[in-house]
Amino acid sequence: MGIRCFIAIELQPELKNNISFHMQKLISAGADVKWVVPENLHLTLKFLGSTPEEKIPDISKQLATITKSHNNFSLCFSGAGVFPNIKFPRVVWLGAKDSDDIIKLQKDIENAMAELGFNKEKRRFTAHLTLGRVRSFKNKEPLMNELATLKDMDFGKIEVKSIALMKSELKPGGAVHQRLAEFVLGN
Repeated sequence: MGIRCFIAIELQPELKNNISFHMQKLISAGADVKWVVPENLHLTLKFLGSTPEEKIPDISKQLATITKSHNNFSLCFSGAGVFPNIKFPRVVWLGAKDSDDIIKLQKDIENAMAELGFNKEKRRFTAHLTLGRVRSFKNKEPLMNELATLKDMDFGKIEVKSIALMKSELKPGGAVHQRLAEFVLGN
């Protein structure tokens, strides 16, 4: 049995607090959504899924190599919406402005993980934070109305200096994330 893993950009506590404040409006809409707890907010670069423990050193080696060839960059968070669309929402998200830096970093990670046997993502990468997963359409309209108030909202900016290999354990109370390793960008 493997370890459930993903590669992510972690967020600073101030940004998590700001996002959490705005999430309260969405939560108050009473929609049937499994909301992400603020301490688990992150930007996923690659979901690996169940990963054999013996692959962790190879993954770490690849990530260490990749991060050396990428410099720090800024990432702005603004806007909110749903995937795939407002008629059939499945995921409530907060936007991250796609920059060339994050696109290149994610592509390098995607390719390196494919070399290690992980499936390539078929969908185009869209930088975002998952705020919640819609379980049913109960109170969908109030949720969409609240989301509309956040579509032009600026939530803040971070300086991305590292990425992390994360472990995610599914528990009855929700997922518990733990950093397995951190990889600093640049030399």
